[in-house]
Amino acid sequence: MDRQPFPGPGLGVRILGEVTPENVDILQRADAVLERVMRASGWYTRVWQSFAVLPNIRTVGVKGDERTYVHTIALRIVESSDGMTADWVRLPADVLEEISHAITSELPEVNRVVYDITSKPPSTIEWE
Repeated sequence: MDRQPFPGPGLGVRILGEVTPENVDILQRADAVLERVMRASGWYTRVWQSFAVLPNIRTVGVKGDERTYVHTIALRIVESSDGMTADWVRLPADVLEEISHAITSELPEVNRVVYDITSKPPSTIEWE
C-alpha cells in the first residue's frame, strides 16, 4: 500500500485553534515536505501513518539575522496494525534532522519542529 490513512473529519482536525486559509496552507506545505522526505528516505511505506500538526503555538526563533515569532509544526509518525493502539516510530536521527531542516527552510512561517513520542494509549493518534 502506498497511501496512508487520512482523517475522516478532514485536514482541519490537524490544526489546533482557528482553521484559516493561511493555517491550512502552512499545514499542507509542511505535510508535503514531511511526505517528500519520508518517501525519499524509504520510510513512508514502512510506517502506518506520518503527518504534520499545526498546534496553536508560536515560538521565538532566528531566521537569517532576524528574530522571528512564528509557528511550530509537530510531527506524528506512528506504527499500528489496527489503529486502536499505536506506537511512535523511532526514525533515525538523520531523517528527523532532514525533515526539520526542510520544513524550517522552506516555510518562513515555521521556526520550530517537534516530534510527538507518545504512544496510544494514553494519547490518540490525532491531536484534536
